[in-house]
Amino acid sequence: RAWVVGGKRIVVAEKAWVDRAAWLVCKGNKSRIEIDRETFISPYAKLNAQQGFIKIGKKCSIHSFCVIYGNGGVSIGDFCRIATHVAIVSSNHIFEDLTKSIYEQGSSSKGITIGNDVWIGTGAIILDGVRIGSQAIIGAGAVVNKDVPEKAVVVGVPAHVTHYRGGIS
Repeated sequence: RAWVVGGKRIVVAEKAWVDRAAWLVCKGNKSRIEIDRETFISPYAKLNAQQGFIKIGKKCSIHSFCVIYGNGGVSIGDFCRIATHVAIVSSNHIFEDLTKSIYEQGSSSKGITIGNDVWIGTGAIILDGVRIGSQAIIGAGAVVNKDVPEKAVVVGVPAHVTHYRGGIS
């Protein structure tokens, strides 16, 4: 059976495991978090849907001290591995008007989509508007600010493709 909190706003499928020290937060009335079967959420991971959603596929692992903000929507495919201290942020501050504080200008959000069988290394940062193709690898400490093709291995700040898995060029 699914574990449901807050009137279907947080749904954890059968055989999924969420450590009791993990934080699952839905602030807005329309916000939601969905965690599919056999997915593992480690202690001290923080999933905050804010005014949007976070959807995590089956057989994924989200490790300790990861932070996922779902304001613009975050979709994570099946079989993904997300290492410790990863930040996935699906919104951005608006800051162009110097006559107003950054706080007063609000934010924009495009959302983030992560395909199936993706590995995101320790300390990586995934920024709003990014799509990560299936079977990609994001190296430790990378800052991903643009789309990542399927099977690509990306590293660096900003992240760039070093090669493709399976010898594909």
